[in-house]
Amino acid sequence: MNVFKKTSLALCVNAAIFASVASVSGSAIAQENADKVVGIEVIEVTARKRTENVKDVPISVSALTPKKLEVLGSSGMDVRSLSAKVPSLLIESSFGRTFPRFYIRGLGNTDFDLLASQPVSLIYDDVVLENALTKGMPMFDIERVEVLRGPQGTLFGRNTPAGIVKVQSKKPTQDFDATVSGSYGSFGSTDFRLAVGGGLTDTLSARFSLLQQDRDDWIDNKAPGFEQNDQLGGYGETAARLQLLWEPNDDFSALFNYHFRDAEADARVFRANIIKPGTNDLVDDFDRETVFHDAASRNNQTVDMKGASLKIEYDFGSHTLTSITGHESAEMFSVGDIDGGYGAAFLPDYMGPGFIPFPSETGAKMPDHKQSTQEIRIASNDLGDFDYQFGFFLFDEDLTINNLSFDTLANGAPNGLAIQNMETTAWAVFASLDYQVSEELSINGGLRYSDDERKWDGELVQSPFGAPGFTESNDVEDSQVSGDLSASYKLNDETNIYARIARGYRAPSIQGRSLLFSANSTTADSETVDSVETGFKSVFLENTARVDGSVYYYEVKDQQLTAVGGTGNVASLLNADKSVGYGFELDSEYFLTADFVIAASVSYNHTELKDSSVAVPGCGGGCTVTDPLNADGLAIIDGNSLPQSPEWISNISARWTKEVADGELYFYTDWSYRSEVNFFLYESTEFKGDALLEGGVRVGYEWFGDDAEYEVALFGRNITDEEQLTGAIDFNNLTGYVNEPRFWGVEFKANFF
Repeated sequence: MNVFKKTSLALCVNAAIFASVASVSGSAIAQENADKVVGIEVIEVTARKRTENVKDVPISVSALTPKKLEVLGSSGMDVRSLSAKVPSLLIESSFGRTFPRFYIRGLGNTDFDLLASQPVSLIYDDVVLENALTKGMPMFDIERVEVLRGPQGTLFGRNTPAGIVKVQSKKPTQDFDATVSGSYGSFGSTDFRLAVGGGLTDTLSARFSLLQQDRDDWIDNKAPGFEQNDQLGGYGETAARLQLLWEPNDDFSALFNYHFRDAEADARVFRANIIKPGTNDLVDDFDRETVFHDAASRNNQTVDMKGASLKIEYDFGSHTLTSITGHESAEMFSVGDIDGGYGAAFLPDYMGPGFIPFPSETGAKMPDHKQSTQEIRIASNDLGDFDYQFGFFLFDEDLTINNLSFDTLANGAPNGLAIQNMETTAWAVFASLDYQVSEELSINGGLRYSDDERKWDGELVQSPFGAPGFTESNDVEDSQVSGDLSASYKLNDETNIYARIARGYRAPSIQGRSLLFSANSTTADSETVDSVETGFKSVFLENTARVDGSVYYYEVKDQQLTAVGGTGNVASLLNADKSVGYGFELDSEYFLTADFVIAASVSYNHTELKDSSVAVPGCGGGCTVTDPLNADGLAIIDGNSLPQSPEWISNISARWTKEVADGELYFYTDWSYRSEVNFFLYESTEFKGDALLEGGVRVGYEWFGDDAEYEVALFGRNITDEEQLTGAIDFNNLTGYVNEPRFWGVEFKANFF
């Protein structure tokens, strides 16, 4: 066992002792020479669309508070910075700084198509962001991020069988406050953030938030004839949000939210032949700062997103009416060197390195996307033993996708175009009931009826192989009943225990990415997940320690899968009969002293496909498939774990503070670990990501001035500069991509109030 694996195993064992999810909040100095208040922070969540203490919610839920989010995002990392920072959560992408793919308890979707659905839903400021492109919206000026594990089939419904990531930005108030921060770090990276809010009148308040991030290109291209230093790896991104809150009286409020994102970056940098054949190790001469591309000059990605929402609440005594109207739109264009190398083996002057069967330069364009949502619900206001809420939800999405291909040998001349159009409509009615059986016992249950329909059509306009054009159409529809039933029991003043059964579902899907090659769109029926879990939430040792835990088991029926690979190198949808998953999660936080707090988390997630009749193409060559093959040479995946599903995820962090002069010096460190993962449905020696351990550190000083708080800090992410595969392209040439490099930076921040 190598040193890395020993370290990873030790971390996992240690994390099992101190498991935690809450952020380690720095103890701000409320006034000079004030006594420190030591204790577990009370975290309020809206997992059930009511504001509740996380301890009282009968769901396995994690909450990341602003201080933790600032640390994790300090290197300019996108939403993937949350990966492995809470139990059972993994986030990855093969699309660059957008199109994140979420996995909770091993359930996710590795599909890279812009039509792909995911079993983890992202709710941003009460609006569901369905398309994976919109899920890349940056997180800035955030109040809280909640991760809800397990099916959420009552209040959130479609495409939530694995869980939800719920993001809540800071809202306007009548009190003035302003925050400005700036950082500079490795690769010429800059990060500027501004947020200012307060009352405009006695009834109208506003908040404006801005994010500006930039990074220089830092990856050299050394392909013969295409040499250029610092050609890839950079990005520039601007995002902003304006919120207006009108409160004419105590009973009515209207919150308007407008936001946008404008980003330009290099598409995901693929690297051909970086895996040593017969192993899953990087080749001996791997250099993160070097590629060999013949299409690097055209590797580019632009994203333009904008949206608005209006949330109206009216309290009419015994009940509150809530209406949430949302509209989102997005445009994008992305081109990448998919083969990850240069030239091709069939060319007489081909020199390598490694094997490139044929050049591949493809892209995707989303010229039109519109999503509209409407939710109306009525909730009772503390009626007594019974409380309830019920409502209606409407979802409508229209989008157009252009799949593109280019002739790399002709300087990137376009040679293929396929157009896809998709219209999705869905509606649902739902109801949830809370019953306080006794002072100790409460029961919650809910049901949701959902109806989904997708209509798709595609057209091959130009084939890269000169094939004649064609048109094709397809549609899917389904209706489902989902819901949950839970019980929470107050064991004593320190500990609550709960049990929960739940059903969630993912709506039927359509995949038409292969249009460039053949008339062969594929569909997948709805999948359903039935889950049972039980757990506890405890705060003890005079409020200086907290330990939460849960165990669960789920069964997925008709699981939607995406098969990628084979000699055809196309993606297609299919349903497996079922898969199962089980595991546990532990969290804790402990104040060892008033100046030293430690937190950690650990989760174990076992997943297994169970369908002896399903077989998929393995790699067309170059990798070593370890699954048995059927008579057609296809890999039998029965018994395999799900892709990108690590068994172990753990995180440990610590913060030490000391008062110095008129301020406070602090030291913070956090370490996250995930065990090995399979990249595809089939198992192979090469396409398996080894265990990954990444650490961060932040050293800073905070002090107070007149109506202001200041902070200066030095920080680092991936400080040991670990290099590991995080994904691969099944393209017959052992192509993969790796994690982010080591990053060092300095930051200054000021809060005014």
